[in-house]
Amino acid sequence: MKSDAVKKGVQQAPHRSLFNALGFTREEMDKPLIGIVSSYNEIVPGHMNLDKIVEAVKMGVALAGGVPRVFPAIAVCDGIAMGHIGMKYSLVTRDLIADSTEAMALAHQFDALVMVPNCDKNVPGLLMAAARINVPTIFVSGGPMMAGHVHGQKRSLSSMFEAVGAYAAGKMTEEDVLEFENKACPTCGSCSGMYTANSMNCLTEVLGMGLPGNGTIPAVYSERIRLAKHAGMQVMELLRKNIRPRDIMTEEALINALTVDMALGCSTNSMLHLPAIAHEIGMDFKIPYANEISARTPNLCHLAPAGPTYMEDLNEAGGVYAVMNELNKKGLLNTKCMTVTGKTVGENIAGCENKNPEVIRPIDNPYSETGGLAVLQGNLAPDGSVVKRSAVVDEMLVHEGPARVFDCEEDASEAILSGKIKEGDVVVIRYEGPKGGPGMREMLNPTSQIAGMGLGSTVALITDGRFSGASRGASIGHVSPEAAVGGPIALIEEGDMIQIDIPGHKLNVAVSEEEMARRRENWKPRQPKVTTGYLARYASMVTSGDRGAVLEIPRNQEDK
Repeated sequence: MKSDAVKKGVQQAPHRSLFNALGFTREEMDKPLIGIVSSYNEIVPGHMNLDKIVEAVKMGVALAGGVPRVFPAIAVCDGIAMGHIGMKYSLVTRDLIADSTEAMALAHQFDALVMVPNCDKNVPGLLMAAARINVPTIFVSGGPMMAGHVHGQKRSLSSMFEAVGAYAAGKMTEEDVLEFENKACPTCGSCSGMYTANSMNCLTEVLGMGLPGNGTIPAVYSERIRLAKHAGMQVMELLRKNIRPRDIMTEEALINALTVDMALGCSTNSMLHLPAIAHEIGMDFKIPYANEISARTPNLCHLAPAGPTYMEDLNEAGGVYAVMNELNKKGLLNTKCMTVTGKTVGENIAGCENKNPEVIRPIDNPYSETGGLAVLQGNLAPDGSVVKRSAVVDEMLVHEGPARVFDCEEDASEAILSGKIKEGDVVVIRYEGPKGGPGMREMLNPTSQIAGMGLGSTVALITDGRFSGASRGASIGHVSPEAAVGGPIALIEEGDMIQIDIPGHKLNVAVSEEEMARRRENWKPRQPKVTTGYLARYASMVTSGDRGAVLEIPRNQEDK
């Protein structure tokens, strides 16, 4: 066992004395040491129930003959962090989580790990760590929130943000907003639509790193507790069979995840996190490849914010495995990939019935023949940009309009709420990328304000920042190269005509090459917005959005 390095032999007597200080018995010393990475905290609604999940995992591990020991991972609530400096600290936590988990797991020589995450950066951060550490590992998340109910309709966090825009437009009273405020988020759990947290928990299931139901069983269901106990038991089976994350998270499994992503209509943030996970297994994940997957993968689900259904509905309809089984009817998945069940994808999904064709469209009656995400390129985004195609209304799939240029999110929001943005405009928010932000803030405030003010079918937004999974409309993010490194988005001027062609995968500005060259000669890099602390260190090491915003040693330091 790996833990023998800290438990066996005379040389390890000092180590054993410290285990004695923990209250270990001789019997426990002889059993596998299982690390449980707990993302529990009291500030994130998606994590406030994880103490119960962790206790269930511990019971499962002990029932199966292991010795569970818990250590923490941090997590930021993107909703609470939204719209202020806190959002700069969201994406950056993904790498802190991966790094700190790697440090704890290897420092203490755990034989196997159970990851207990739930929210946006927490899930991919722990998937990255699992690939690095590569001891038998299983995931069990905290589960999604139940949908809220307002005026007899299901609602969620995106409805809440859009209510603020509707209030600014005079379409809601303050009392109406208060009703949404009190009812939109009714339980613990990750917010109830196909936002980033639920996208990544579902894709964890597709990757093979979570048991069936991991992505969809609601947080408040007792079934979630049973799932956690089974995860604790199953990690011991993975240890016995020596099935490790890199046996499961292969290139083929990543392609499966991207395929199911297209069918589910996942968050655009998956196009940051899948490349980052791929980077950890040595796979060169180029985001334009997503268009090839999209071209052959039908979009089967319109979960909020793209439509009126929620995670609880997907769960009742058969969950992720039912979606996968629909896709497999046309041979769109690699069914030979290994999973934490100890079985292959094909064995797992065999016979998984689609119980509600209104929630999961049958493969021969999709919402669209192409997938939920699209990567756009052109002279405005030479290295790519990402849009949640399934959440764009038909009339905005092709659009041309004048650029309204802002160098930060706050200025754009002020212009939207004060009525300065008109039908047909293209809002450009720049210097919000991984380096420029720093931290690549989500833009849920401006996208929700546009939707709430009734401009969602006439106004587009493009940014080198990113979007919440709750964003909808013609919201194009991850524009690469970003403005901070002199990407073309830095050269856009007020009134330039922006040309968007989502079916054609194009994003251009109608400015000649000669004029763009002239502007480039006059462009000067901005002074960093942050010069101290973690954000400054992050900005010096982070790569562009098209590469997943992974961290690398700067070339000039690497060469020293």
